[in-house]
Amino acid sequence: MDKLKMHTPNLADDKFASLVAMFPNAITETIDENGEVVRTIDAEVLSQEINTRVIAGKEERYQFTWPDKKKSVLLANAPIAATLRPCKEESVDFDTTENLYIEGDNLDVLKLLRETYLNRVKMIYIDPPYNTGNDFIYEDDFKEETGEFLKRDFQYDDQGNRLTSNFDSNGRFHTDWLNMIYPRLRIARDLLTDDGVIFISIDDNELSNLIKLCDEVFGENNFIDIFSWKKTETPANLSKLTKKAIEYIVAYKKSNNISKLVGLKKESKSSNGLMNQTNSAHELIFPANTVDTGINDGIIKNGKYGTSSYEIHLLEDTEVKDGYFVKPVKLHGKFKWSQDNLNKEISNGTKISIRTAALSPSYERQEYEAEKPWNIIDRTFGVGTNENASKELDELIGINVFDFPKPTSLLKYLINSCTNETDIIVDFFSGSATTANAVMQLNAEDGGNRKFIMIQIPETCEEKSEAYKAGFKTICEIGKERIRRVREKIKEENKDKEGIENLDTGFRVLKLDSSNMKEVYYTPEDYAQMGFNLEGFMDNIKSDRSDEDLLFQVMLDLGIPLSATIRQEEKVFYVNDNYLIACFDKVDTDTITEMAKKKPYYVVFRDSSFINDSALVNVEQVFKTYSPSTLRRVL
Repeated sequence: MDKLKMHTPNLADDKFASLVAMFPNAITETIDENGEVVRTIDAEVLSQEINTRVIAGKEERYQFTWPDKKKSVLLANAPIAATLRPCKEESVDFDTTENLYIEGDNLDVLKLLRETYLNRVKMIYIDPPYNTGNDFIYEDDFKEETGEFLKRDFQYDDQGNRLTSNFDSNGRFHTDWLNMIYPRLRIARDLLTDDGVIFISIDDNELSNLIKLCDEVFGENNFIDIFSWKKTETPANLSKLTKKAIEYIVAYKKSNNISKLVGLKKESKSSNGLMNQTNSAHELIFPANTVDTGINDGIIKNGKYGTSSYEIHLLEDTEVKDGYFVKPVKLHGKFKWSQDNLNKEISNGTKISIRTAALSPSYERQEYEAEKPWNIIDRTFGVGTNENASKELDELIGINVFDFPKPTSLLKYLINSCTNETDIIVDFFSGSATTANAVMQLNAEDGGNRKFIMIQIPETCEEKSEAYKAGFKTICEIGKERIRRVREKIKEENKDKEGIENLDTGFRVLKLDSSNMKEVYYTPEDYAQMGFNLEGFMDNIKSDRSDEDLLFQVMLDLGIPLSATIRQEEKVFYVNDNYLIACFDKVDTDTITEMAKKKPYYVVFRDSSFINDSALVNVEQVFKTYSPSTLRRVL
């Protein structure tokens, strides 16, 4: 029986707990007046979180920092004027699929997704650049004036982010990598559900820094483990001291709402003895025809058996015939299991053997259902290596198009550990789209409806590569083609399976671009101060943008999932049935009335849809009459 507290709560503790939940990176340690180490709030970090300027402080404290970290914090929080434009011609089942493939710098894309997918993603997996000195990393720079990119001797992506090798001769070798990954992880945390999990593949170049960084972003109490994945059966002699056969997968949870990872199985590769010296001796009865053996056919008399280490007594005569004990085997010894446990194992298909005349029993399960996953992942769990992954992808595409892909079995293993059949899985360094492959295969196997969101910068393939020669100009083209071929493979392999026609194997392609709106839309006062006549800017939409472009930016702005169903009737769009109704063309009273009678939650028009102010007043009157609760918006 719990006792009543009989006192009011300490509100300071409650507020501290709230700050811990909202700003885990602001929690630090200091020395109190008694010389004790206590947890406290780092006021500088907290101020930085709610400020728009870089601040400085010289107080000593325990912290993990690096050059430009404060700018990295600001970068994560800084707004952007960008959008995602639909690309129907590169999509599959555009109108019905709930899967997304997004091309563009993942930092910008994550910012665009943050509000819409806040607390909605169950699992994130990323395989970021390992900072080996050869991999490309992002150098984020959003300070170019009027969108013009600085002219340096480097390669840029379409958003003006430098892509360059981070050689270890660079004095900012670790700093550049941390400044790349930090803001992306901060936004990723916002996307996760309260019971969500993030898995990050990494090697030993940045492992220690990644752990410190994730402790700050997710909170050290939410650390799950560092999984060691056996990436190869034939490690190269690249290191002077060891052969590197493993890579790491760092796992963190969003909060304490997840208690464990589940659903992981280990295949049995050897038998296990049932004797244990520290157990007390007791009787076990092995039912007839359940125990196999290598003993010759015949009667075995009761008596003392076993070895010098493990004494076993056969309590009644038994008989062997054709490799099985055809009569019950009643033994007395120091066994691991009780009778109930033995009966349960036999009913679950565990193989019981007594191979020799010592009558020492052993068991072998076909697979082990684990309440908790092992932190070693290898082929005994059905997970392949880089070699398996390369062969898998080569056979699918027909040529070697990608270096060191992750095996689909690894992603299936991770997805199985923490997701349900309707969850959203995100990979924002999607590469060859292994994660999408795994999601589709799992859905085909268990009838699930997991959804994927793949994000990949359109990095150019090297001209000398096999991928480029085969027609793949960017990494994105490889990923999209892989998904298309996996789709056909799954449909062929499961053509006789009931319900396969309902399996979502499509994907909606979206591409990051600058906003659909002209600059005057965001800063009309600046244009007025420069002496421009704003009458010349009556149309505030860029001339090269389509109605569908506008619709997707509206969906982002209103927090409507980008996988929402879209129906178009003439010039009117209906999103998720009548949740959003939008028209970006000229509208008349009949069209407006028809829209209002459907009672949408949102209705959106283009500013130029109305001939004059009286037409706009007419819209207000019509909706007040037929659907007064509809939220009305205009571009």
